[in-house]
Amino acid sequence: TLTSHGLFFFLGNIFVVSLSVADLVVAVYPYPLILSAIFHNGWTMGNVHCQISGFLMGLSVIGSIFNITAIAINRYCYICHSLRYDKLFNLKNTCCYLCLTWILTVVAIVPNFFVGSLQYDPRIYSCTFAQTASTSYTITVVVVHFIVPLSVVTFCYLRIWILVIQVKHRVRQDCKQKLRAADIRNFLTMFVVFVLFAVCWGPLNFIGLAVSINPSKVQPHIPEWLFVLSYFMAYFNSCLNAVIYGLLNQNFRKEYKRILLTLWTPRLLFIDVSKGGTEGMKSKHSPVITTNNNHAEIHL
Repeated sequence: TLTSHGLFFFLGNIFVVSLSVADLVVAVYPYPLILSAIFHNGWTMGNVHCQISGFLMGLSVIGSIFNITAIAINRYCYICHSLRYDKLFNLKNTCCYLCLTWILTVVAIVPNFFVGSLQYDPRIYSCTFAQTASTSYTITVVVVHFIVPLSVVTFCYLRIWILVIQVKHRVRQDCKQKLRAADIRNFLTMFVVFVLFAVCWGPLNFIGLAVSINPSKVQPHIPEWLFVLSYFMAYFNSCLNAVIYGLLNQNFRKEYKRILLTLWTPRLLFIDVSKGGTEGMKSKHSPVITTNNNHAEIHL
């Protein structure tokens, strides 16, 4: 059976794994077709593959933002409502939240087939969401799939930062114990993931919003290079998360190093595979926020 720390490690990171799956979706099917379109200087795979590719593109994008939102809510409950966290995110509830995240993702993509917005765009050699297919639908997509989730995530992280600053201030007043960098590294990693997602996807979404509000005046004044740059910035975000994990998370760095060593020396694959996972569980802290007259401490 899992220990309490091990169970928290599993439940607290299940959305991170889900986010990774969303990032990998585009690499499995759409990206090879995009390469084919680039080599042939046009789409040669037919409309069915175009629709499937566009659907999986949307699945990856919306899945990413919804999982980032779920991660932020999870971290918010873990830090700001730690006493209720075990009830809110027990095994059954967490699995339900995960299923709900992906159900909402699929539901959010299905209307594209009725609007006819999944089309081939020769500027970017891919079948993707056409911002000019429907003005009202594009505005709805930007608001519901980008602005609202990012507003929720911003609220969650602001509340976390406020609590961290308050606890740190009390710690300084009591002169007992300071917050350690290791305690907030986990939260910082996911905060950077959120910021980079907003930066990478912001330009494309705001271009789409501007075009939808006034297509006749705005669209002719948007240079092709700006649209192409914003598009590839957006999809480059899927490649950044693994880099962020490697730079900011010690456990990920250890695993990356172990994988590289395994590739270099295959026999290491069969040596003490379970040791790293056990040590990883032991290194996790429980969600505790303690404040009294003697000390103030927060474990993230």
